[in-house]
Amino acid sequence: MVNNWLPRVLEESRARGFLSPGPLERHIQHSQGFVEAWNSVEQSSPRSFLDLGSGGGVPGLILATVWPVRAVLLDSMIRRTSFLTEVSSWEDAPRELEIVTGRAEEMGRLHDLREQFDLVVSRSFGPPAVAAECASAFVKVGGLIIVSEPPDDEKESRWPDSPLLSLGLEPMGRLRVSAAFQLLRKIEPLDTQYPRKVGIPGKTPLF
Repeated sequence: MVNNWLPRVLEESRARGFLSPGPLERHIQHSQGFVEAWNSVEQSSPRSFLDLGSGGGVPGLILATVWPVRAVLLDSMIRRTSFLTEVSSWEDAPRELEIVTGRAEEMGRLHDLREQFDLVVSRSFGPPAVAAECASAFVKVGGLIIVSEPPDDEKESRWPDSPLLSLGLEPMGRLRVSAAFQLLRKIEPLDTQYPRKVGIPGKTPLF
């Protein structure tokens, strides 16, 4: 039986201005890159993942159709999360979807979200330092952070070893599949001082 839920959702997201104009297949292919990046270093599917700054639901909604596991889509904008909540109730939606409204700096301190996920994905969430500090709050030790990267930026200095280690992270390199992705492994628990208060990671980045 064909599941038409995902095409309907993506079309609606584009119609409401959450996704850029253009072919929906482009968003699907880009999201598939997160799957390929995960599979490049892991033998089995994640048991849970969080989409950091989910926006119109890409890649989170797409990944939820690939991996039938706990899938948390986090965004700070009520307009976006209201849309995500709406479509998660549509017929044939993945059963494990959870929609969370809030700032990552605050949500990353909640007991049921902090260091609970095998995988955190980030697409257009913010600069590397902001993405790393906020994402590390959600990924468990041994888990993986996958960040979508600009296709023409090859600078390894975007992800320096020392500041990342202070966040319990180890860079695993850059992977180019359908798009470019940075992989980070969580090797130590995140210090309780992180993430810092709302807005501070962006105003005073660690690197």
